Amino acid sequence: MNRSETVRVPRTYVLGMGDVIRVDVFEEPQFDGSIVVRPDGKISLPLVSEVYVAGLTPVATEQLLATKLAKYVNHPRVTVTVQEIHSRVVYVTGEVLRPGAYALPDTINVVQLIARAGGVTAYAKKKDVYVLHAGTGLRTKVDYRKVLLGQHGEENVQLNPGDTVVVP
Repeated sequence: MNRSETVRVPRTYVLGMGDVIRVDVFEEPQFDGSIVVRPDGKISLPLVSEVYVAGLTPVATEQLLATKLAKYVNHPRVTVTVQEIHSRVVYVTGEVLRPGAYALPDTINVVQLIARAGGVTAYAKKKDVYVLHAGTGLRTKVDYRKVLLGQHGEENVQLNPGDTVVVP
């Protein structure tokens, strides 16, 4: 992903540690820039020092920063956009065209993640796909062939951050 682009996220997206946001303050370029949400959930901004933003939406972060900057700037107009998501990722590995980590801005299911990864290869064992659930270690079987045929829809589970889809 080009670092100057923003990621499309729903209005309900919640910032997390490692996410990269862009802060712009209208007609106040000294505050503009890309900022990483640190492991302690805070960002640093000139004059306002450290601000805890983990758990806030971009809109709530705009409001918080505007309130903090109001001591130094008349009627600050703050825009916060998400450039990179690192706090919410899912993984796909095995016989897909582009295995790897994928940002999880909202919800995604197994079929959608495999599609995002370019689909399965000719060698994929479509009936033996499974999901490793982060934290629990539980494994959910997915018969990818049948799910694509409209059968076993319950196997096309919604993925949570940290989950891994394995396509043998």
